[in-house]
Amino acid sequence: MMGGYEKEAVIIEGKTKVVYDIKDSPYALIESKDRITAGDGARSNMMQGKAVLSTKTNGAVFSLLKRSGVPVAWQPSDKVSETEFIATKCDMVPIEFVTRRIATGSFLKRHVHVKEGYKFHPLKSEYFYKDDANHDPQVSYEEILLMGIQCGKQVLNEKHLQIMSEMAVTVFEILERAWAQQDCSLVDMKVEFGLSQATGECLLADVIDNDSWRLWPAGDKKQQKDKQAYRELEAVNGTVADTEGLKMVKRNYDWVVERCELLEKSNSSRVVILLGSQSDLPFSANISAKLDQLGITNYTRICSAHKTTQTALAILAEYEDLPTVYIAVAGRSNGLGPVLAGNTVHPVINCPPVSPSWGAQDIWSSLRMPSGMGCSTVLGEGNAALAAASILSMSDHVVWGALKGAQLNNSIKLKNEDYKNCNN
Repeated sequence: MMGGYEKEAVIIEGKTKVVYDIKDSPYALIESKDRITAGDGARSNMMQGKAVLSTKTNGAVFSLLKRSGVPVAWQPSDKVSETEFIATKCDMVPIEFVTRRIATGSFLKRHVHVKEGYKFHPLKSEYFYKDDANHDPQVSYEEILLMGIQCGKQVLNEKHLQIMSEMAVTVFEILERAWAQQDCSLVDMKVEFGLSQATGECLLADVIDNDSWRLWPAGDKKQQKDKQAYRELEAVNGTVADTEGLKMVKRNYDWVVERCELLEKSNSSRVVILLGSQSDLPFSANISAKLDQLGITNYTRICSAHKTTQTALAILAEYEDLPTVYIAVAGRSNGLGPVLAGNTVHPVINCPPVSPSWGAQDIWSSLRMPSGMGCSTVLGEGNAALAAASILSMSDHVVWGALKGAQLNNSIKLKNEDYKNCNN
């Protein structure tokens, strides 16, 4: 018994981690080692404390991704030690998915005419088959499909590869945005996937830590904080003897952990839903529910721009101190949206609860604004919530990640439905 879970047989042991089965559980326990390696294990050193740093980094990264809605194997738990985490049991896919924003490292060796620092728009996706003996050779999308890779009870098919490829890019984009908030460039990264043994679902799996990416503070390679610093240390017989160099690498890993803990820090943005009357509560509840789903703080207030103008302005004044989007829910003659827009510089969205009887006439009070009114009109409760979230995402990477995650899940759902329809 360790960390609250009863570990059983070792499922697999790698260079930097051990995966254990957990008794009577759909989960496995992953334990990190105090070991750093490079060159497919050609060089290797003990680094005291690395296991803790790896687990902290991995937890912060996966927590943000899970919050964003990305399907992940990692599971939050307070029953593990500081060098362990639990994850859904998966049949691992033996492919490394590499995503690049900036050309550097091995990419330059394979593409000699590309200059270091070249930026990829869109992101560059590459695949590498996990085979240490052959130094993880690069493979193409088509080769992977033709390999007939067996993952547990499933053979890797095009639906799997499409989903995992899209997930890899989405994961990069979410983390790139998060690191940019700390003036740090995510240059490239590798991730791995597994197929859930219980459901067959594609899950982001394995570990994402400081061995998984390149990070350049202020976009400056000379300030790199990732494992590349270890790769560049001189090694003899596969081991680095430079004690000061190893201490520098350890400081880099400490630096990353400190900043990873800020990845989930939101900019305290919010949405305030203002209703013209209590009868609009059922309608606004759907807006609030969508915002809750995206993890956006929201408040609902009731006031009438026609009947209690001063009260409406007083409520408005309560929320002017932080980034805020207002959604005005008012039927019939909508005075609420224009009054709000005329007295705040924050965005205002009209979302009228259109009635079947007078909707065609009432909608014009939300569409035809007096001059100088910048408020927009969005029909549909969910769409209004998404419009507000899109505005907030411009300055809040956590909201941006939630929107990217929602888009990813919509795409996965459609791919699964299409595959099921084609194979019935």
